[in-house]
Amino acid sequence: MISYSTRLFAASVLSASLCLAAPEKGKISAMEYQNDVKTLASEKFRGRGTGTPQLEQAARFIAGRFKSLGIAPADGKSYYQRFQVTTNAKLGKGNRFAYGENGSKKTSATLGQEFQPFNFSGNGRVTAPVVFAGYGITAPEYDYDDYAGLDVKGKVVLLLRHEPQEFDEKSKFAGKVYTNHAQTQIKAVNAKFHGAVAVLYVNDASNHPSDPDTLEKFSNRVGPNSPDVPFVQIRAELADKWLAASGTSIRSWVEEVDKTLKPKHLDFKGLQVELAAEVKREQKNVPNVCGYLPGETDEYVILGAHYDHLGMGEQSSMAPDQAGKAIHFGADDNASGTAGLLEMAAYFAGQPKQKRGILFLAFSGEELGLIGSNYYVNNPIKPLDKAAAMINMDMIGRIKDKRVFVGGTGTGDTLKAYLDEAKGKSALNYDLSDQGGYGSSDHFSFTTKQVPVLFFFSGLHADYHKPSDTWEKIDHESAADMLQVVAAVTGKLASAADRPKYIKTQAPQPTATASAAGGGAWFGSIPDMGETKGGFRVSDVTKGSPADEAGLKGGDLIVEFDGKAISSLYDFTYALRAKKPGDEVVVKYKRGAQVLETKAKLRSRAQMR
Repeated sequence: MISYSTRLFAASVLSASLCLAAPEKGKISAMEYQNDVKTLASEKFRGRGTGTPQLEQAARFIAGRFKSLGIAPADGKSYYQRFQVTTNAKLGKGNRFAYGENGSKKTSATLGQEFQPFNFSGNGRVTAPVVFAGYGITAPEYDYDDYAGLDVKGKVVLLLRHEPQEFDEKSKFAGKVYTNHAQTQIKAVNAKFHGAVAVLYVNDASNHPSDPDTLEKFSNRVGPNSPDVPFVQIRAELADKWLAASGTSIRSWVEEVDKTLKPKHLDFKGLQVELAAEVKREQKNVPNVCGYLPGETDEYVILGAHYDHLGMGEQSSMAPDQAGKAIHFGADDNASGTAGLLEMAAYFAGQPKQKRGILFLAFSGEELGLIGSNYYVNNPIKPLDKAAAMINMDMIGRIKDKRVFVGGTGTGDTLKAYLDEAKGKSALNYDLSDQGGYGSSDHFSFTTKQVPVLFFFSGLHADYHKPSDTWEKIDHESAADMLQVVAAVTGKLASAADRPKYIKTQAPQPTATASAAGGGAWFGSIPDMGETKGGFRVSDVTKGSPADEAGLKGGDLIVEFDGKAISSLYDFTYALRAKKPGDEVVVKYKRGAQVLETKAKLRSRAQMR
């Protein structure tokens, strides 16, 4: 934890930094870079969680720097481009649960003690009979299906947490390493696709001596998209009470299925539940920070970095015992990239006007799924067809062994040549990839709009998404060396006679695990990482893929796949996983106001032409 004196020092740095002059012409200042990382990763900004007051403070700091350098708001009015983002979940007042035989008086259960909705639960009221569906798994690749011969349409399904033979290393399943079928969201989607109207989820604690029979604490972090059905955990003690009427228990059922790997159906003999689930998803208005340095023409180069992080770690912490308790400072992720953006702003503010302008974009919502950059490309302040290229800096402060990773060199016909020229005097080594236009950072949003991109990255480390990602671990001298190269490439892009021509590269090959899941069926759609309702939004399609041949385009909203209603990326992923290469599927999608239908013949990635 940073001391009080350090906090005062950070505050003084914040005050002084707004008055810093541009660095010496042609030179990046390592010290000013370090000061900016210190400020952004200080206790004052408390991890810059999206939707927090500290994110707003960080936005004001960035906008203040742009203003002090004479860099105007990109739209000429405000440095802030605001958008709505889901930041939180909380239980509403309408959560109820009761059970009993059909027609009899129901026994009410206590919220937080006997039942608890998950934070991604769908909302609604249900009165329906209960059906036991074992683990709730449909896995044709393992010849296992809990739903085989079981009618759950219009009913509530009771599911166990884990998967068969989890302690058997020779199992068709992964043994001690769980498969995707054990994921709660996958179980929810599978239940919905089979017609269930709600899910009761049980931790089969009797088979896990170290697991107490307690409910998971409701998490206010943003969960995955709702499966559109209530998804509620109940105590194993209650489930065992119901199973006793069928002459068995959770432990006995699991032991029997583990021996045979054959699901066993049970009759609950008229058991019915009355269930109401209410989970409120809170939204906040948050800003991207956008500054513009005009050139001689209306063309421009984009320099970008995300300035949000995890706040107190409620989102995606890699130190779960400290989530919600300790500041996740985010010095490398991504105060390092934001400080680099500010150094680029100071550098180019001191240079003569170039042929092309420079657009400086500091994104929020990146840690929640590239939401800020996705919003920008769909609501651009400057026309995207005038953008020469986008350069993204994400985690550039922990350069190891003098090695810098640069992705996307193949997305523009001149990018590699510019980079080769710029890195000639650098003391660092640059590992180039012609792909890299895809991935989990903000450049990906621009790739989907056919803007050439470069992605500068210094690599992952043990402090990633932990409170230990602090400013004193940043190698500011090496980062300044790398930023000199970024400045040289940006200057070339801003002054060259011609813009790079966009080249569509292939998405990286999936991992062996990803390929195996679902028998290797491949569609070729690239997901829109923004928040989407009512379907699965496609941001782009891979050239020559089944999606491409079926006529889908970026912006299409898939609402049905192989006869299954699609309301989210999870739905689509599960529906695709159930298919095999060679299968032909009907796809319904919306393009603007039109509802269209097409057929696609699925392939494996190995069959890519």
